Amino acid sequence: MGIVAEDIERVRSSVSIVDVVGQYVTLRRVGRNMSGLCPFHSEKSPSFSVREDTGRYKCFGCNAGGDVFTFVQEIEHLDFVGAVEKLASRAGIELHYTSGPDDKTRQRRKELYAVMDRAVEWYHERLLTDPAARPAREYLKARGISGDVARAFKLGWAPDDWDQLATSIGSSGEMLGEVGLAFVNKRNRLQDSFRARIMFPIFDESGNAVAFGGRILPGSPDPAKYKNSTETPIYTKSRTLYGLNWAKTDIVKADTVIICEGYTDVIGFHRTGLTNAVATCGTALTEEHVKMLKRFASKMILAFDADAAGQGAAARFYEWEKRYAVSVSVAKFPEGRDPGDLAQNDPDVLRQAIANATPFLGFRLQRVLDAGDVRSPEGRARTAEQAMRVINEHPDVNVRSLYAAQVATHTGIAASELVKIAKTGSSEQIVVTAARHMPDGAGFAALSMLIHRWDDIAPWLTEQLFVDEPSRQAFIALVDSEGDVTTALSSVEGEAADIIERAAVLEYEVEPFTEAKTLIGAAVRRALAHRVHAADADQIRDDRHARIRLDDLHNPQEAEHAAAELLGWLSQRAAVDN
Repeated sequence: MGIVAEDIERVRSSVSIVDVVGQYVTLRRVGRNMSGLCPFHSEKSPSFSVREDTGRYKCFGCNAGGDVFTFVQEIEHLDFVGAVEKLASRAGIELHYTSGPDDKTRQRRKELYAVMDRAVEWYHERLLTDPAARPAREYLKARGISGDVARAFKLGWAPDDWDQLATSIGSSGEMLGEVGLAFVNKRNRLQDSFRARIMFPIFDESGNAVAFGGRILPGSPDPAKYKNSTETPIYTKSRTLYGLNWAKTDIVKADTVIICEGYTDVIGFHRTGLTNAVATCGTALTEEHVKMLKRFASKMILAFDADAAGQGAAARFYEWEKRYAVSVSVAKFPEGRDPGDLAQNDPDVLRQAIANATPFLGFRLQRVLDAGDVRSPEGRARTAEQAMRVINEHPDVNVRSLYAAQVATHTGIAASELVKIAKTGSSEQIVVTAARHMPDGAGFAALSMLIHRWDDIAPWLTEQLFVDEPSRQAFIALVDSEGDVTTALSSVEGEAADIIERAAVLEYEVEPFTEAKTLIGAAVRRALAHRVHAADADQIRDDRHARIRLDDLHNPQEAEHAAAELLGWLSQRAAVDN
C-alpha cells in the first residue's frame, strides 16, 4: 500500500523540518542553518545541520541526511508510509491510499489503536469523576500523584464490575479481545479483563496507546499486585518502554536515559524533574530495548536492583555496551527505597543517585568489596576471590586489569595473583610472589601480545627466542592453542601457567615487530656466543652472515627480511644441536 503523491507533497509543504527536528534535537541558529548534536550518533561538538529553505538535514559526523520524512523514519523507527502518516496527523491532513498487500493489516492496526484510545479516555474519565473511584484518587494523592499528574499520564480506573468497559466504548467483542481488554467467560458473556484497578496506559514511542498496566488498591483480595496486558498485534513487551513517548525528546537532549522497573517510578522521576526516565513493561531489559534506546542516547542508567539483575544478565550488558557503543551505569538508592518513594519524600536523594551513577561493573564490584571482611588474611582472600569472579565476567582485558588493581588495593593482594584466585576458585591458592620466578621483560611482553595481538606477532616468534624454560613452555602452550588462554592453561602448570595468567591480564602498548626484533637479536647473539670455536667452513660462513643480518635488524628497509632469515638460522642451529 502507498500514499498518493499529491498527499505526500501536501504533507511535505505543510510541516517545518526545523520544528520536527526540534522535537528531538536542541537547535541553535548558525548563519542560515540550524545546528545541534546529532541524534543518530554520540558526539560532543555539533555537526548536525538543518536547513529550512531546502527542507533537508545533514550530519557531517556520521553522514546521516535526508528530508523530513527520512528524519522521522530514522528517529521513530518507522517505514516511509508510517512517517508520512505521523506528519500528516500532526498537520491535520487526510491521506488517500493506493491499494496494496499491506492495506488490510495497516487498516486493522489503525482500528485497534482507535479501540485503545477510547479505552484510555474511558478509564481516565472514571478516575476523575466516578464516585466509586474515590479510594483510587485518595491512594494516588497519598503517593504524591496529584490530579494534574494523573491527567498528564492519562491514569485511569477500572470499575469493580463485570463488563462496564465492554458495554460502554462502542467496540466489538472481537476487537476488545484482540487488544486484551475483554474476554468471553465461562457463561459465554463478554467480560472486562481489568477490574478494580488503577490503570496505567502504555503508549508506543509514537504516542499510540497499545497496552495497560493495572494496579490493585491496598487491601484488595486479589494476590496479583499488577496485571499487565498480554501481547497483541500492536503490543510487544520486549519492544515497548513505558514513558518513552513522553521522555524521548529529553533523552536526546541529555544523551542519557534512566531505565526503571515500574510505572510509578517513571512518574516519580518526571515529578522530580528527571524527565528522561522510562520503564520496562513487566519484563527484563532486552536487546530490543537497547537497540531502540540507542537511537536516542548513548548513556543508560539502570534505576533498579542491578546487582540482582547482574547475576544472570551481566554478560549481556557487557555485550550490548560493545555492540551498540553505549555505556551502562547504575544508580544506587538507600536500602529499601524505590524511585517513587524517593520522589515523594527525598527528591534530592533521587537526583543525587542519578548524578552519582557508577559503571555497571564498578557497581557490582563495590557491592562485593563492601560486603567482604578484610580484617584477616583469610577474609582478604575470600573477598578477592569473589571480586575477581565478578570482574572476569567482563570481556575487555583492559577493563579487567583496571578493576583488578582496585581489588588489589582493597585487599592488599598482588594484582598478578588475583587471576589465579578467580581461575582456581579457591583462596587457598594464594602464594607469596616475591620468590616466584619472573620471566625476562621482552619475552613476557611478547607472550602478552601473543594472547592479545596474535596476528601481529605470532609469525615472528619461535621457541628458541625464550631464555627460560617456563617462558618456553608457556609459548609452546599458547602456540598449540592458537592463543586461547583457557586451552593453554590446561596443558601447563606451575611457573609456566603463572606466566600465561599474568600475560592474559596485561597488555603492552608497544609495536609487536619491534618487540620481536629485540628477542630475535638477543637469541642470535646467545647462539653465536656458544659457537665461537666453530671449525666447519659452512658453519663459519653461516655465522658470519648471521652477524651481518643482525645489523640489518636496525635498517627499516631490511628489518623484516633479516628477521625472517635469522629465525630460519635459529631453527636450523637448534635442529643441528639436537
